[in-house]
Amino acid sequence: MARVVIVSNRVPIPKARGAMAGGLAVALSDLLTPGSMWFGWSGRLAAEPSPQPSLTEARGVTYAMIDLTTEAYRGFYVGFANGVLWPLLHFRLGLMQFRREDYENYLAVNRSFATSLSPMLQSDDIVWAHDYHLLPLARLLREQGFGGPLGFFLHVPFAPPSMLEALPVARELLTDLCAYDVVGFQTEEHARDFRDCAQRMLGATIDGEWVKLNGRRTRAFADPIGIDAETFAKMAERSVGDKLVQRFVGSLSGRLLAIGVDRLDYSKGLPHRFEAYARLLERYPEHRRNIHFLQICPRSREEVDEYRKLRSELDRLTGRVNGRFSEFDWTPLRYSTRAAPRRTLAGLYRFARIGVVTPLRDGMNLVAKEYVAAQDDDDPGVLVLSQFAGAAHELTEALIVNPFDPDAIADAMHLALAMPVSERKARHVALKEKVFRTNAQLYCRRFLDALRKRPAARAAA
Repeated sequence: MARVVIVSNRVPIPKARGAMAGGLAVALSDLLTPGSMWFGWSGRLAAEPSPQPSLTEARGVTYAMIDLTTEAYRGFYVGFANGVLWPLLHFRLGLMQFRREDYENYLAVNRSFATSLSPMLQSDDIVWAHDYHLLPLARLLREQGFGGPLGFFLHVPFAPPSMLEALPVARELLTDLCAYDVVGFQTEEHARDFRDCAQRMLGATIDGEWVKLNGRRTRAFADPIGIDAETFAKMAERSVGDKLVQRFVGSLSGRLLAIGVDRLDYSKGLPHRFEAYARLLERYPEHRRNIHFLQICPRSREEVDEYRKLRSELDRLTGRVNGRFSEFDWTPLRYSTRAAPRRTLAGLYRFARIGVVTPLRDGMNLVAKEYVAAQDDDDPGVLVLSQFAGAAHELTEALIVNPFDPDAIADAMHLALAMPVSERKARHVALKEKVFRTNAQLYCRRFLDALRKRPAARAAA
Protein backbone atom coordinates (compact mmCIF):
# COMPACT_ATOMS: atom_id res chain seq x y z
CA MET A 1 0.00 0.00 0.00
CA ALA A 2 1.22 3.52 -0.79
CA ARG A 3 2.85 5.46 2.02
CA VAL A 4 0.98 8.46 3.46
CA VAL A 5 3.09 11.60 3.95
CA ILE A 6 1.50 14.32 6.08
CA VAL A 7 2.79 17.88 5.74
CA SER A 8 1.89 20.68 8.15
CA ASN A 9 3.39 23.85 9.51
CA ARG A 10 4.44 22.22 12.79
CA VAL A 11 5.33 18.60 13.46
CA PRO A 12 3.74 17.13 16.61
CA ILE A 13 6.33 14.69 17.90
CA PRO A 14 4.76 12.26 20.41
CA LYS A 15 5.65 12.87 24.03
CA ALA A 16 7.50 10.33 26.11
CA ARG A 17 4.30 8.65 27.26
CA GLY A 18 2.96 8.48 23.72
CA ALA A 19 0.30 11.22 23.91
CA MET A 20 -0.16 13.23 20.75
CA ALA A 21 -0.36 16.98 21.20
CA GLY A 22 -2.77 19.10 19.18
CA GLY A 23 -6.10 18.59 17.44
CA LEU A 24 -4.57 17.75 14.06
CA ALA A 25 -2.42 14.98 15.53
CA VAL A 26 -5.44 13.46 17.24
CA ALA A 27 -7.57 13.69 14.08
CA LEU A 28 -4.88 12.01 11.95
CA SER A 29 -3.80 9.40 14.50
CA ASP A 30 -5.24 6.53 12.42
CA LEU A 31 -2.81 7.42 9.61
CA LEU A 32 0.26 7.33 11.83
CA THR A 33 1.09 3.71 11.14
CA PRO A 34 4.57 2.21 10.73
CA GLY A 35 6.13 3.46 7.53
CA SER A 36 4.22 6.77 7.36
CA MET A 37 5.92 10.17 7.60
CA TRP A 38 5.07 13.62 8.97
CA PHE A 39 7.03 16.57 7.60
CA GLY A 40 7.13 20.22 8.67
CA TRP A 41 8.78 22.92 10.75
CA SER A 42 10.57 21.85 13.93
CA GLY A 43 9.49 24.96 15.85
CA ARG A 44 13.13 25.97 16.21
CA LEU A 45 14.73 29.18 14.91
CA ALA A 46 18.26 28.98 13.54
CA ALA A 47 20.84 31.42 12.22
CA GLU A 48 20.95 29.54 8.92
CA PRO A 49 18.31 27.48 7.08
CA SER A 50 18.40 23.70 7.65
CA PRO A 51 20.47 22.07 4.89
CA GLN A 52 18.79 18.70 5.58
CA PRO A 53 15.72 17.73 7.61
CA SER A 54 16.31 16.26 11.04
CA LEU A 55 14.65 12.87 11.50
CA THR A 56 12.98 11.35 14.56
CA GLU A 57 11.25 7.98 14.62
CA ALA A 58 8.49 7.01 17.06
CA ARG A 59 6.48 3.78 16.84
CA GLY A 60 7.53 3.29 13.23
CA VAL A 61 6.53 6.79 12.09
CA THR A 62 9.21 9.13 10.72
CA TYR A 63 8.98 12.78 11.81
CA ALA A 64 11.06 14.96 9.46
CA MET A 65 11.67 18.59 10.42
CA ILE A 66 13.45 21.66 9.16
CA ASP A 67 14.43 24.79 11.09
CA LEU A 68 13.55 28.33 10.01
CA THR A 69 15.55 31.51 10.32
CA THR A 70 14.11 34.30 12.44
CA GLU A 71 13.56 36.46 9.35
CA ALA A 72 11.75 33.68 7.50
CA TYR A 73 9.58 32.92 10.53
CA ARG A 74 8.53 36.53 10.95
CA GLY A 75 7.63 36.97 7.30
CA PHE A 76 6.09 33.56 6.70
CA TYR A 77 4.32 32.87 9.99
CA VAL A 78 3.75 36.19 11.76
CA GLY A 79 3.59 38.44 8.71
CA PHE A 80 1.71 36.60 5.96
CA ALA A 81 0.11 33.45 7.41
CA ASN A 82 -1.23 35.09 10.57
CA GLY A 83 -1.11 38.76 9.62
CA VAL A 84 -2.86 38.36 6.25
CA LEU A 85 -4.42 34.94 5.60
CA TRP A 86 -5.83 34.34 9.08
CA PRO A 87 -7.76 37.63 9.34
CA LEU A 88 -8.84 37.47 5.70
CA LEU A 89 -10.27 33.95 6.01
CA HIS A 90 -12.03 34.94 9.23
CA PHE A 91 -13.65 37.99 7.60
CA ARG A 92 -11.51 40.55 9.49
CA LEU A 93 -10.22 42.64 6.60
CA GLY A 94 -9.49 45.56 8.90
CA LEU A 95 -6.78 43.49 10.62
CA MET A 96 -5.10 42.37 7.39
CA GLN A 97 -1.64 43.93 6.94
CA PHE A 98 -0.25 42.93 3.56
CA ARG A 99 3.43 43.48 2.81
CA ARG A 100 4.98 42.16 -0.37
CA GLU A 101 8.15 41.07 1.47
CA ASP A 102 6.09 38.91 3.85
CA TYR A 103 4.50 37.17 0.88
CA GLU A 104 7.95 36.55 -0.60
CA ASN A 105 9.01 34.96 2.69
CA TYR A 106 5.84 32.85 2.67
CA LEU A 107 6.73 31.56 -0.79
CA ALA A 108 10.36 31.03 0.22
CA VAL A 109 9.43 28.88 3.24
CA ASN A 110 7.05 26.80 1.13
CA ARG A 111 9.85 26.40 -1.40
CA SER A 112 12.16 25.24 1.41
CA PHE A 113 9.53 22.69 2.42
CA ALA A 114 9.29 21.40 -1.15
CA THR A 115 13.06 21.32 -1.67
CA SER A 116 13.66 19.43 1.58
CA LEU A 117 10.73 17.05 1.20
CA SER A 118 11.07 16.19 -2.47
CA PRO A 119 14.19 13.95 -2.21
CA MET A 120 12.47 11.96 0.56
CA LEU A 121 9.36 11.18 -1.50
CA GLN A 122 8.74 7.92 -3.30
CA SER A 123 6.89 7.85 -6.61
CA ASP A 124 3.80 6.16 -5.16
CA ASP A 125 3.56 8.30 -1.99
CA ILE A 126 0.31 10.03 -1.14
CA VAL A 127 1.04 13.56 0.14
CA TRP A 128 -1.56 15.30 2.31
CA ALA A 129 -0.81 18.94 3.20
CA HIS A 130 -2.72 20.84 5.87
CA ASP A 131 -3.89 24.39 6.32
CA TYR A 132 -3.35 27.92 5.12
CA HIS A 133 0.41 27.92 5.74
CA LEU A 134 0.94 25.62 2.73
CA LEU A 135 -1.25 26.88 -0.10
CA PRO A 136 1.60 26.94 -2.71
CA LEU A 137 3.19 23.61 -1.75
CA ALA A 138 1.64 21.48 -4.51
CA ARG A 139 2.92 23.73 -7.31
CA LEU A 140 6.39 23.79 -5.77
CA LEU A 141 6.48 20.00 -5.34
CA ARG A 142 5.37 19.60 -8.96
CA GLU A 143 8.25 21.85 -9.99
CA GLN A 144 10.56 19.52 -8.06
CA GLY A 145 9.27 16.63 -10.20
CA PHE A 146 6.82 14.89 -7.86
CA GLY A 147 3.97 13.40 -9.89
CA GLY A 148 2.06 11.50 -7.21
CA PRO A 149 -1.26 12.35 -5.55
CA LEU A 150 -1.30 15.69 -3.73
CA GLY A 151 -4.13 16.64 -1.39
CA PHE A 152 -4.78 19.70 0.75
CA PHE A 153 -7.18 20.31 3.63
CA LEU A 154 -8.11 23.79 4.87
CA HIS A 155 -9.00 23.71 8.56
CA VAL A 156 -10.19 27.32 8.67
CA PRO A 157 -13.02 28.94 6.67
CA PHE A 158 -12.66 30.14 3.09
CA ALA A 159 -13.69 33.58 1.84
CA PRO A 160 -16.16 34.43 -0.95
CA PRO A 161 -14.91 36.28 -4.05
CA SER A 162 -16.05 39.72 -2.85
CA MET A 163 -13.75 39.35 0.17
CA LEU A 164 -10.87 37.35 -1.28
CA GLU A 165 -10.37 40.01 -3.97
CA ALA A 166 -9.01 42.30 -1.23
CA LEU A 167 -5.84 40.16 -1.15
CA PRO A 168 -3.37 41.49 -3.75
CA VAL A 169 -2.01 37.98 -4.46
CA ALA A 170 -5.34 36.15 -4.31
CA ARG A 171 -5.20 34.94 -7.92
CA GLU A 172 -1.73 33.51 -7.48
CA LEU A 173 -2.78 31.57 -4.38
CA LEU A 174 -6.01 30.35 -5.98
CA THR A 175 -3.98 29.06 -8.92
CA ASP A 176 -1.64 27.33 -6.44
CA LEU A 177 -4.57 25.60 -4.75
CA CYS A 178 -5.68 24.29 -8.13
CA ALA A 179 -2.34 22.49 -8.43
CA TYR A 180 -3.58 20.03 -5.80
CA ASP A 181 -5.59 17.03 -6.94
CA VAL A 182 -8.05 17.25 -4.04
CA VAL A 183 -8.85 20.23 -1.81
CA GLY A 184 -10.97 19.56 1.28
CA PHE A 185 -13.00 22.00 3.36
CA GLN A 186 -14.91 21.80 6.63
CA THR A 187 -18.30 22.67 5.11
CA GLU A 188 -19.97 22.78 1.73
CA GLU A 189 -20.25 26.57 2.12
CA HIS A 190 -16.45 26.88 2.28
CA ALA A 191 -15.99 24.52 -0.69
CA ARG A 192 -18.55 26.49 -2.69
CA ASP A 193 -16.80 29.77 -1.87
CA PHE A 194 -13.53 28.33 -3.22
CA ARG A 195 -15.18 27.12 -6.42
CA ASP A 196 -16.88 30.51 -6.86
CA CYS A 197 -13.53 32.28 -6.42
CA ALA A 198 -11.84 30.01 -8.97
CA GLN A 199 -14.63 30.63 -11.48
CA ARG A 200 -14.90 34.38 -11.00
CA MET A 201 -11.24 35.29 -10.44
CA LEU A 202 -9.46 32.71 -12.61
CA GLY A 203 -12.05 31.87 -15.24
CA ALA A 204 -12.10 28.21 -14.16
CA THR A 205 -14.89 25.91 -15.31
CA ILE A 206 -16.96 24.36 -12.52
CA ASP A 207 -18.56 20.94 -12.92
CA GLY A 208 -20.16 19.92 -9.64
CA GLU A 209 -17.27 19.49 -7.17
CA TRP A 210 -14.66 19.72 -9.94
CA VAL A 211 -12.65 22.83 -10.82
CA LYS A 212 -11.17 22.75 -14.34
CA LEU A 213 -8.25 25.12 -14.92
CA ASN A 214 -5.39 25.05 -17.42
CA GLY A 215 -6.08 21.46 -18.44
CA ARG A 216 -6.19 20.16 -14.85
CA ARG A 217 -9.07 19.02 -12.68
CA THR A 218 -9.15 19.62 -8.94
CA ARG A 219 -11.87 18.20 -6.74
CA ALA A 220 -13.05 20.68 -4.07
CA PHE A 221 -15.39 19.06 -1.59
CA ALA A 222 -16.58 19.18 2.03
CA ASP A 223 -15.11 16.64 4.45
CA PRO A 224 -15.91 17.80 8.00
CA ILE A 225 -13.25 16.84 10.51
CA GLY A 226 -14.24 14.79 13.52
CA ILE A 227 -12.85 13.49 16.78
CA ASP A 228 -12.21 10.02 18.17
CA ALA A 229 -15.52 10.28 19.99
CA GLU A 230 -15.49 6.86 21.63
CA THR A 231 -12.04 7.33 23.13
CA PHE A 232 -12.84 10.86 24.31
CA ALA A 233 -16.12 9.75 25.91
CA LYS A 234 -14.31 7.04 27.87
CA MET A 235 -11.65 9.53 28.91
CA ALA A 236 -14.30 11.94 30.18
CA GLU A 237 -16.03 9.23 32.19
CA ARG A 238 -12.76 8.19 33.83
CA SER A 239 -11.60 11.77 34.38
CA VAL A 240 -14.51 12.63 36.66
CA GLY A 241 -12.49 10.96 39.42
CA ASP A 242 -9.29 12.83 38.53
CA LYS A 243 -7.88 14.71 41.54
CA LEU A 244 -7.60 18.04 39.70
CA VAL A 245 -11.17 17.77 38.38
CA GLN A 246 -12.46 16.79 41.82
CA ARG A 247 -10.65 19.71 43.43
CA PHE A 248 -12.18 22.13 40.93
CA VAL A 249 -15.67 20.67 41.28
CA GLY A 250 -15.35 20.91 45.05
CA SER A 251 -14.52 24.60 44.75
CA LEU A 252 -17.88 25.20 43.04
CA SER A 253 -19.73 24.37 46.29
CA GLY A 254 -22.57 22.66 44.45
CA ARG A 255 -23.08 25.37 41.84
CA LEU A 256 -23.55 24.65 38.14
CA LEU A 257 -20.75 25.20 35.63
CA ALA A 258 -20.63 26.83 32.21
CA ILE A 259 -17.37 26.28 30.34
CA GLY A 260 -15.61 27.74 27.32
CA VAL A 261 -12.29 26.47 25.96
CA ASP A 262 -10.63 28.39 23.13
CA ARG A 263 -7.22 29.48 22.00
CA LEU A 264 -6.73 33.18 22.81
CA ASP A 265 -7.74 34.57 19.42
CA TYR A 266 -9.90 37.43 18.18
CA SER A 267 -11.94 35.02 16.01
CA LYS A 268 -13.31 33.22 19.08
CA GLY A 269 -15.73 35.94 20.17
CA LEU A 270 -14.43 36.03 23.75
CA PRO A 271 -15.29 39.67 24.59
CA HIS A 272 -18.84 39.11 23.31
CA ARG A 273 -19.03 35.94 25.43
CA PHE A 274 -17.92 37.71 28.61
CA GLU A 275 -20.44 40.46 27.95
CA ALA A 276 -23.13 37.82 27.38
CA TYR A 277 -22.41 36.26 30.77
CA ALA A 278 -22.77 39.66 32.40
CA ARG A 279 -26.11 40.10 30.60
CA LEU A 280 -27.23 36.70 31.91
CA LEU A 281 -26.55 37.71 35.50
CA GLU A 282 -28.14 41.11 34.97
CA ARG A 283 -31.31 39.99 33.18
CA TYR A 284 -31.83 36.70 35.00
CA PRO A 285 -30.82 37.39 38.62
CA GLU A 286 -32.11 33.98 39.72
CA HIS A 287 -28.87 32.53 38.35
CA ARG A 288 -26.63 34.65 40.56
CA ARG A 289 -24.70 32.56 43.09
CA ASN A 290 -25.94 29.43 41.28
CA ILE A 291 -23.45 29.26 38.42
CA HIS A 292 -19.78 29.73 37.68
CA PHE A 293 -18.40 30.43 34.24
CA LEU A 294 -14.94 29.01 33.50
CA GLN A 295 -13.12 30.29 30.42
CA ILE A 296 -9.85 28.59 29.50
CA CYS A 297 -7.97 30.29 26.67
CA PRO A 298 -4.27 29.43 26.32
CA ARG A 299 -2.15 32.25 24.98
CA SER A 300 -1.00 32.14 21.35
CA ARG A 301 0.77 34.31 18.77
CA GLU A 302 1.81 36.84 21.39
CA GLU A 303 4.15 38.44 18.88
CA VAL A 304 1.04 39.76 17.06
CA ASP A 305 -0.26 43.08 18.43
CA GLU A 306 -3.94 42.16 18.13
CA TYR A 307 -3.48 39.17 20.42
CA ARG A 308 -1.80 41.24 23.12
CA LYS A 309 -4.63 43.77 22.89
CA LEU A 310 -7.20 40.99 23.21
CA ARG A 311 -5.61 39.65 26.37
CA SER A 312 -5.69 43.12 27.95
CA GLU A 313 -9.35 43.50 26.99
CA LEU A 314 -10.27 40.17 28.54
CA ASP A 315 -8.40 41.05 31.73
CA ARG A 316 -10.44 44.26 31.90
CA LEU A 317 -13.76 42.53 31.20
CA THR A 318 -13.08 39.83 33.80
CA GLY A 319 -12.43 42.49 36.43
CA ARG A 320 -15.59 44.36 35.44
CA VAL A 321 -17.85 41.29 35.61
CA ASN A 322 -16.45 40.08 38.91
CA GLY A 323 -16.35 43.56 40.39
CA ARG A 324 -20.01 44.07 39.59
CA PHE A 325 -21.50 40.70 40.53
CA SER A 326 -19.17 38.79 42.86
CA GLU A 327 -19.90 38.24 46.55
CA PHE A 328 -17.54 37.31 49.30
CA ASP A 329 -18.16 33.57 48.73
CA TRP A 330 -18.88 33.61 44.97
CA THR A 331 -16.68 34.69 42.04
CA PRO A 332 -18.89 34.36 38.95
CA LEU A 333 -16.20 34.37 36.22
CA ARG A 334 -12.98 32.40 36.29
CA TYR A 335 -10.60 33.07 33.40
CA SER A 336 -7.28 31.33 32.78
CA THR A 337 -4.73 31.69 29.99
CA ARG A 338 -2.94 28.48 30.99
CA ALA A 339 -3.48 25.33 28.97
CA ALA A 340 -5.15 22.41 30.73
CA PRO A 341 -4.38 18.73 30.09
CA ARG A 342 -6.76 17.07 27.65
CA ARG A 343 -7.81 14.56 30.31
CA THR A 344 -8.73 17.38 32.71
CA LEU A 345 -10.74 19.17 30.05
CA ALA A 346 -12.68 15.99 29.32
CA GLY A 347 -13.68 15.72 32.97
CA LEU A 348 -14.68 19.39 33.16
CA TYR A 349 -16.78 19.09 30.00
CA ARG A 350 -18.63 16.15 31.50
CA PHE A 351 -19.45 18.10 34.65
CA ALA A 352 -20.44 21.36 32.90
CA ARG A 353 -24.15 22.06 32.48
CA ILE A 354 -23.40 24.42 29.55
CA GLY A 355 -20.71 24.28 26.87
CA VAL A 356 -20.29 27.75 25.36
CA VAL A 357 -18.78 27.67 21.85
CA THR A 358 -19.41 31.05 20.23
CA PRO A 359 -16.66 31.93 17.71
CA LEU A 360 -17.32 34.82 15.37
CA ARG A 361 -16.19 32.53 12.54
CA ASP A 362 -14.59 29.10 12.68
CA GLY A 363 -13.73 26.30 10.30
CA MET A 364 -15.22 23.55 12.48
CA ASN A 365 -14.48 23.87 16.24
CA LEU A 366 -13.78 20.48 17.74
CA VAL A 367 -14.45 21.72 21.28
CA ALA A 368 -18.15 21.55 20.41
CA LYS A 369 -17.83 17.89 19.43
CA GLU A 370 -15.68 17.06 22.44
CA TYR A 371 -18.24 18.64 24.77
CA VAL A 372 -21.01 16.49 23.28
CA ALA A 373 -18.92 13.30 23.46
CA ALA A 374 -18.03 13.94 27.10
CA GLN A 375 -21.59 14.21 28.41
CA ASP A 376 -23.28 11.81 30.81
CA ASP A 377 -26.20 10.23 28.92
CA ASP A 378 -28.36 10.30 32.06
CA ASP A 379 -27.74 13.96 32.88
CA PRO A 380 -26.30 15.69 29.78
CA GLY A 381 -25.37 19.33 29.49
CA VAL A 382 -26.45 21.77 26.78
CA LEU A 383 -24.28 23.08 23.95
CA VAL A 384 -24.61 26.78 23.06
CA LEU A 385 -23.09 27.06 19.57
CA SER A 386 -22.32 29.89 17.17
CA GLN A 387 -24.10 29.78 13.83
CA PHE A 388 -20.77 30.72 12.23
CA ALA A 389 -18.87 27.66 13.47
CA GLY A 390 -18.58 24.88 10.93
CA ALA A 391 -19.91 22.51 13.60
CA ALA A 392 -23.29 24.31 13.47
CA HIS A 393 -23.93 22.74 10.04
CA GLU A 394 -23.95 19.33 11.74
CA LEU A 395 -24.93 19.93 15.36
CA THR A 396 -28.32 21.50 14.72
CA GLU A 397 -29.80 20.26 18.03
CA ALA A 398 -27.51 22.63 19.94
CA LEU A 399 -28.81 26.05 20.93
CA ILE A 400 -27.63 27.98 17.85
CA VAL A 401 -26.88 31.67 18.43
CA ASN A 402 -25.52 34.72 16.63
CA PRO A 403 -22.16 35.27 18.40
CA PHE A 404 -22.27 39.01 17.72
CA ASP A 405 -25.38 39.32 19.93
CA PRO A 406 -24.55 39.07 23.66
CA ASP A 407 -28.25 39.17 24.55
CA ALA A 408 -28.94 36.15 22.34
CA ILE A 409 -26.11 34.22 24.01
CA ALA A 410 -27.43 35.21 27.44
CA ASP A 411 -30.93 34.04 26.51
CA ALA A 412 -29.55 30.71 25.28
CA MET A 413 -27.59 30.20 28.51
CA HIS A 414 -30.75 30.94 30.50
CA LEU A 415 -32.68 28.44 28.39
CA ALA A 416 -29.98 25.83 28.97
CA LEU A 417 -30.08 26.37 32.74
CA ALA A 418 -33.88 26.10 32.81
CA MET A 419 -34.16 23.20 30.34
CA PRO A 420 -35.79 20.06 31.78
CA VAL A 421 -33.73 16.89 31.76
CA SER A 422 -36.09 15.25 29.23
CA GLU A 423 -35.31 17.90 26.61
CA ARG A 424 -31.61 17.84 27.44
CA LYS A 425 -31.57 14.09 26.87
CA ALA A 426 -33.47 14.33 23.58
CA ARG A 427 -31.09 16.93 22.21
CA HIS A 428 -28.07 15.00 23.43
CA VAL A 429 -29.14 11.72 21.80
CA ALA A 430 -29.29 13.43 18.40
CA LEU A 431 -26.01 15.29 18.89
CA LYS A 432 -24.14 12.25 20.16
CA GLU A 433 -25.21 10.15 17.17
CA LYS A 434 -23.77 12.74 14.79
CA VAL A 435 -20.50 13.19 16.69
CA PHE A 436 -19.92 9.44 16.89
CA ARG A 437 -20.81 8.92 13.21
CA THR A 438 -18.82 11.80 11.64
CA ASN A 439 -15.65 10.93 13.51
CA ALA A 440 -11.92 11.29 12.85
CA GLN A 441 -11.69 7.89 11.19
CA LEU A 442 -14.41 8.77 8.67
CA TYR A 443 -12.75 12.14 7.98
CA CYS A 444 -9.43 10.50 7.07
CA ARG A 445 -11.03 7.69 5.08
CA ARG A 446 -13.16 10.03 2.95
CA PHE A 447 -10.25 12.29 2.10
CA LEU A 448 -7.81 9.53 1.24
CA ASP A 449 -10.44 7.71 -0.80
CA ALA A 450 -10.94 10.88 -2.84
CA LEU A 451 -7.18 11.30 -3.28
CA ARG A 452 -6.62 7.68 -4.29
CA LYS A 453 -9.20 8.08 -7.05
CA ARG A 454 -7.18 10.97 -8.44
CA PRO A 455 -5.53 9.17 -11.43
CA ALA A 456 -8.88 8.03 -12.85
CA ALA A 457 -10.33 11.49 -12.24
CA ARG A 458 -7.47 13.13 -14.14
CA ALA A 459 -7.78 10.69 -17.02
CA ALA A 460 -11.41 11.71 -17.37
CA ALA A 461 -10.53 15.39 -17.62
